[in-house]
Amino acid sequence: MFYSPVTKNYFQNREFSFTLKDDIYVRYQSFSTQNELEKEMQKMNPYKIDIGAVYSHRPSQHNTVKSGTFQALEKELVFDIDMTDYDDVRSCCSAADICSKCWTLMTIAIRILDRALREDFGFQHLLWVYSGRRGVHCWVCDEAARKLSVAARSAVAEYLSLVKGGEETVKKVVLSDPIHPFISQSLSVVEHYFLQYAIVGQELLSSKEGVDKVLNLLPEDVRKDLLLHYQSEKNPTKRWERLKTLVHQKRATSKKGGQYFDKEIMLQYCYPRLDVNVSKGVNHLLKSPFSVHPKTGRISVPIDLRNLDKFDPFEVPTISLICEELDKPRPDEEEEDDTKDKENEIEAGERRKIRDFKRTSLAKYIKLFDQFLDSVARSRKGDMLKKSDLQKDF
Repeated sequence: MFYSPVTKNYFQNREFSFTLKDDIYVRYQSFSTQNELEKEMQKMNPYKIDIGAVYSHRPSQHNTVKSGTFQALEKELVFDIDMTDYDDVRSCCSAADICSKCWTLMTIAIRILDRALREDFGFQHLLWVYSGRRGVHCWVCDEAARKLSVAARSAVAEYLSLVKGGEETVKKVVLSDPIHPFISQSLSVVEHYFLQYAIVGQELLSSKEGVDKVLNLLPEDVRKDLLLHYQSEKNPTKRWERLKTLVHQKRATSKKGGQYFDKEIMLQYCYPRLDVNVSKGVNHLLKSPFSVHPKTGRISVPIDLRNLDKFDPFEVPTISLICEELDKPRPDEEEEDDTKDKENEIEAGERRKIRDFKRTSLAKYIKLFDQFLDSVARSRKGDMLKKSDLQKDF
């Protein structure tokens, strides 16, 4: 990835990595031109392509430069959300499996993080991409984001992290009083989805196992009352309402304040779970948009936030579908004239390339990606004009 206009050697100093057959991982690849990158991809046929940072020197020469001088200068601020990190709070699937029920967790994550990154941090250029299997990636491409230090990236990631603790930690969310505005905003998103997703879809309070997990997050007096009440009340929605009522009563009579047990449960079951190491490391790589996932064959496509609730990972085009679409004869295809000169052949080839992608299922996703790139370019030009006007004033 590169930005226009950018400093000299920006693309040449960008790291690419290829994952080849048998999980052979080739890092620190760099290319002089996009055409050179394309030819190398055709030659090596990688299973996966990852994009890394822009370095002080060409990554392919990292072993030849003076020790300590090869450094990452900038990289997009990225976020990786993987469904496997929710295995303790979803009952429909586990490990790499996903379904329409638990995909709601990704929808919630995107809504919470996108709002926070735009409104709390002021970033504008966020590209959300389906990973191709079980999660989503976010590329924050603002110039300010690309130039963040490791410490600043860590601070952003920590600000956005709320679910803390490993498998041995029972209660992973603890809220203080008063609730931070960011958490309040996040709660409004979670509350919108929680009843249908968790209580109905995941049957959170329908089984003994589910009930026990929820009750373990509550103080003993509330837990005892609910155990008694749940013996006669089997409706999971009414069970949740009873839980909220008891918690609110306890909060109203408590002298300590806080006691947001119901909200903590909702956040523990639905709040985004970030891989902080991916976000804070400048030299960390992330799968390129439009890569093909080697296990599913699905393509890592941009997600349209205007239709986020309608995004279905199972409807994402696969590489086999694209090949089928390209193999279909063009309705307007005509026999090429053998007497055409070379220049016309090249021109016809370029036209065919354009037509080819437009007649596949990727067309709408490429259009979305182009719109994103256009917005980044317009913003960049606007910033340069502002700087130019300021310099004139002086």
